[in-house]
Amino acid sequence: ARAGARILNAPDTVGYTTPKEIYEMFRYLKEHVDAPEGVIFSTHNHNDLGLAVANTLAAIEAGAEQVEGTINGIGERAGNVALEEVVMAIRTRQDRYPFHTGIRTTEIYRTSKLVQTVTGVSVQPNKAIVGANAFAHESGIHQDGVLKDRSTYEIMRPEDVGVPESVLVLGKHSGRHALRRRLEELGYHLSEEEIDRAFARFKELADRKKYITDHDLEAIVGEEQQKTGEALRLESFQVVSGTQTVPTATARVVLASGEVRQEAASGDGPVDALYRAIDRAVGFQGRLLQYELKAVTEGQDALGEVTVRVMSGGRVALGRGVSTDVIEASARAYVAALSKLLSGRGIPVQPGADEVPAEGWMQRAWGD
Repeated sequence: ARAGARILNAPDTVGYTTPKEIYEMFRYLKEHVDAPEGVIFSTHNHNDLGLAVANTLAAIEAGAEQVEGTINGIGERAGNVALEEVVMAIRTRQDRYPFHTGIRTTEIYRTSKLVQTVTGVSVQPNKAIVGANAFAHESGIHQDGVLKDRSTYEIMRPEDVGVPESVLVLGKHSGRHALRRRLEELGYHLSEEEIDRAFARFKELADRKKYITDHDLEAIVGEEQQKTGEALRLESFQVVSGTQTVPTATARVVLASGEVRQEAASGDGPVDALYRAIDRAVGFQGRLLQYELKAVTEGQDALGEVTVRVMSGGRVALGRGVSTDVIEASARAYVAALSKLLSGRGIPVQPGADEVPAEGWMQRAWGD
């Protein structure tokens, strides 16, 4: 501190310390370190034992003035402390933690969604604060209590963290203005070009689904926002697969130069065959590191969202695709990742790396 350091950080890098130990350590530091006025004591906790939030709150009680963490708790191994959980614990329990963070909590939900979109790492449904079930009450007793008095079972309100108060359902007769307005209500302020692309995808999806929910819209916008500077576009594809036939696929793609290429291939399954056909058409040699499929909404016409990570030439790229057809969603995601790699927009990795775990990829992209 005497040499000019303005922040003194005491990290629990392996997530081993308990809340009592963290508290005692920071009390000792505050009492025995002769720090000049204005020096900030900072805490940095990992979640290997599931104690990151508890340790962080203990450090704050003992005098820590800065918290180092991440949205959604992303990070290597079990992750870093989830900032949204710390912030809402302080805000909700002012009787215990009479402090101020300066965080606009109404932006938490949208920020969490953004991080999930960029990293391709989803949070579990029962994740505190930002999980899909964080404000859901399934028990009949709980539901009755909430209807009579929300404070009975809700220690904070969904709107406190920016969760939309209502879910507006759009359909195929909804216009461009209605789409723009709802996207703005959800926190998306798009350019005219982005609105045009989103509306085109919206109309395409509306022809397949009876209703379009907020979750569908978020998935559409997330997919469209990754298309800046496309080096590759999927024009069409066809897949033949069944129990008594070898899966085969034909893919037709358009390069940035305008050249159209078409190739066919067989594979272990419909997605594998399609990816092989795309590789042949592009002349691509790389490795698929991750493939993840999830349903965005419920029902037989649910929107499927596919996330892939692809490595080639010392770079890793993330691609996302959404569609009511999971094969189409898979193709969209793969082409999006290849487009980034072809335009040099992937995340650099160490030369010779055969595989990059998800946490390693995130660490290189976001830092520790």
